[in-house]
Amino acid sequence: MKNLWVLKPKPDSSFVDLLMKEVTLPYPLATILAERGVNTFEKAKNFFRPSLENLYDPYLMKDMDKAVERTLKAIDSQENIMVYGDYDVDGTTAVAMMYDFLKSVYDNVSYYIPDRYSEGYGISNQGIDYADDNNFSLIIALDCGIKAIDKVDYANGKNIDFIICDHHLAGEILPDAVAVLDPKRIDCNYPFKELSGCGVGFKLIQALAEKLNIEKEIVFEYLDLAVVSIAADIVPIIDENRTLAHFGLEKLRTLPRIGLASLVGEEQRKRADISSIVFSIAPKINATGRLEHASQSVELLISQNPEKIKQFASDISTLNDARKEKDGNVTLEAIQQIKDNQEEENFSTVVYNPNWHKGVLGIVASRLTDSYYRPTLVLTDGNDEEITGSARSVKDFDLYEIVDGCSDLLTKYGGHKFAAGLSLKKENFPLLKARFEELVKEKIKPNQRKPSIEIDAEIQFSEIDDRFRRLLKQFAPFGPENMTPLFLTKNLIGGKIKEMGKEGEHLRISLYDESSKSELSAVAFGMGNLKHDFEYRKFDAIYSIEENHWKGVNYLQLNIRDVRFRD
Repeated sequence: MKNLWVLKPKPDSSFVDLLMKEVTLPYPLATILAERGVNTFEKAKNFFRPSLENLYDPYLMKDMDKAVERTLKAIDSQENIMVYGDYDVDGTTAVAMMYDFLKSVYDNVSYYIPDRYSEGYGISNQGIDYADDNNFSLIIALDCGIKAIDKVDYANGKNIDFIICDHHLAGEILPDAVAVLDPKRIDCNYPFKELSGCGVGFKLIQALAEKLNIEKEIVFEYLDLAVVSIAADIVPIIDENRTLAHFGLEKLRTLPRIGLASLVGEEQRKRADISSIVFSIAPKINATGRLEHASQSVELLISQNPEKIKQFASDISTLNDARKEKDGNVTLEAIQQIKDNQEEENFSTVVYNPNWHKGVLGIVASRLTDSYYRPTLVLTDGNDEEITGSARSVKDFDLYEIVDGCSDLLTKYGGHKFAAGLSLKKENFPLLKARFEELVKEKIKPNQRKPSIEIDAEIQFSEIDDRFRRLLKQFAPFGPENMTPLFLTKNLIGGKIKEMGKEGEHLRISLYDESSKSELSAVAFGMGNLKHDFEYRKFDAIYSIEENHWKGVNYLQLNIRDVRFRD
């Protein structure tokens, strides 16, 4: 499927002029920054020079005072505290963070991660029963719980209090917990709404540390866990998340906890960025919860024993390899099901197989979304005659609205605009499949059915000088709402070309820009089949500007994202 090329609209020229004058940015970079809402000197200063001193006061979050008061009461009264979290990366990093912090000031703390297969997502009666049987009187739930109204009522009946730390969308009714920390609460005035679940937990730790007179530097030791959650949960890397990510990456590169360090090689870790977390670290942490039990990942993240960590890391790597094989097989079977059902032209993808592994549904949904570019729901058998599934969306299409529109057919659901999870009775599957397709067809716009590449600026190679590259590097960390800038240059000519990869599927190309009489090196991943075109035809290219590291040397290279050949 060909990509639409969309040049982003230019921002107000007065903002661009201001940034060029007061921040001395070149025109293309000033344009990109202004388009991203960084349009004053003060905003630019905070963007380029983030400071931990600018983190928001945690007590601005609704119920924070109640959460702190109840936690300190539990400590003073020698109560047993359970730290409860989801089994994905956001949940396990949050649990590791909260458990480690509380354990440093108080002994009677344990953690609990629900089993993906026997309990499912979120707070479970089984987990509450475990708390009751083991005399826990306070549960701090992380990255889950905002819709667990019945579960919290069940716990209240057993005299177990809940503190909810979540970041998912709240329903009309909130759980009857002692405190509900969620910046997305309608009645919460916290200045930033897009924290990860681990990020909300971090704010609670900040607030507790303040009351316990614990130095800020101790709290900042957890920033390596915070950035892993930010990257893995794909939250916007703006505002407070940008600050947490910036200093979290700094911590990850220099002195991370040894469990995190064990998941990647030293050289890769020293150059860690959001992308390397997403593709190298997060899948390994996720693998335990997908195939076995996520408590293995928590143990890795909290352990101080090098021998134990070495074994945990080895086991997790093995699980991740098994996960890759499973999700590859399920993806192929799902594609075949779509073909067999003649559903290639549908507005949505809804596939089900009772034998698929529950732990890889989200990954497969993402792969199918990429392949067919439409909202996707992948389901398999769950527990108690139920089907469970993961859904993924395409750019700018609100998936949660669709899932919410099917709520009468579901026993449980949750998520956000771009990803959701749900469960339903088996007999409702045909109705759900039809409803999902009907609602997507009704809501989706024509431009949302085609993949697009947004171009930040059209430039010539001569503009990419050392200062340009240095300033562009300071735009990092890159991620949602601050993506790696993409540039367009027209009328290029391919020079020396070298095939890369086992079968020549990738190319290294010398590119010559006729307009500015400049030459730069580029890589073109997955474009080996276009070698002849690169050799003999002029073309326009969309690319990012990167640093490549090879044998201790750093050098500039362009990464070609898309190309159009001229006749």
